[in-house]
Amino acid sequence: MDDQGCPRCKTTKYRNPSLKLMVNVCGHTLCENCVEMLFARGSGNCVQCDTPLRKSNFRVQLFEDPTVDKEVDIRKKVLKIYNKRDFDFPSLREYNDFLEQVEDIVFNLTNNIDVENTKLRMEQYQKDNRDLIQRNKVKLSREQEDLEEMLLQEQTVNEQRRLDLLQEEQRQLQAKRKNKQALLDELEKSHVPATILLAQHRVRAAKLETEIEQQKQAVKPTNLFSTGIHMRQTVSLQPVPKIEEVLYQYKALHVETYGPLVPELEQLGRLGYLNHVRAAMPQDTAGGYTSALACHRAIQDAFSGMFVFKR
Repeated sequence: MDDQGCPRCKTTKYRNPSLKLMVNVCGHTLCENCVEMLFARGSGNCVQCDTPLRKSNFRVQLFEDPTVDKEVDIRKKVLKIYNKRDFDFPSLREYNDFLEQVEDIVFNLTNNIDVENTKLRMEQYQKDNRDLIQRNKVKLSREQEDLEEMLLQEQTVNEQRRLDLLQEEQRQLQAKRKNKQALLDELEKSHVPATILLAQHRVRAAKLETEIEQQKQAVKPTNLFSTGIHMRQTVSLQPVPKIEEVLYQYKALHVETYGPLVPELEQLGRLGYLNHVRAAMPQDTAGGYTSALACHRAIQDAFSGMFVFKR
């Protein structure tokens, strides 16, 4: 943002951080002071492209690239005319073609490509679809009003909830202060030993904390989701269709080692494989380890590398 500046007075954001840049329909930038000076009579020409402009059409530049502001403004104007919805078309393919046509128009007007013919296409489309455009404008206005009403209702509920929470926190803080002051008064006036008074205070404080936690968990129910759908709205209670599937059956993995058969774990002692294996200590067997298990793994490794040749 530091290199942004006014092309006329050469003032930049780096030299003047409070510089306010303005942009018009042509997409070229001027600072607010230059706009006031050049368009004092309400209209004039762009300094860079000599396009006739009106002072009332200048607005604050929102994006670093002024072309983006230009595209946003053009897209708003185009969508006011090309305001068909997906249900206005018999097929998804035709709706996608319509959206592609809108993008072509926005691209041409943004990049100054075949501007005259593009504007003629828009005027002809507006004449041919005047009634449909007006009906869709009414629908969009109603939808926008409904959406704004739901957002306002949600904002009101959230604000009231915030105020209730603040009031509850104030009440809890006052209760804690009152309990602490009561302890000080008792220590000052009572003849009961301080240890007993402190014990009673701890009991009262614990009870108060329990009540506070219960109040926090008792959240007031709301009747409106953030999407604007009422919680008591009727929904279908039909059971979800059950999908019948074949149960999974486990099959043990068989690995061909191409060697002689390995004796079973229970056969090692009878066949003499454990005669020269160190017996496991009591601390070794705590985790389930046995000398036979280690011997069996060693035999598996040894036999897997052997091959049997038959004559």
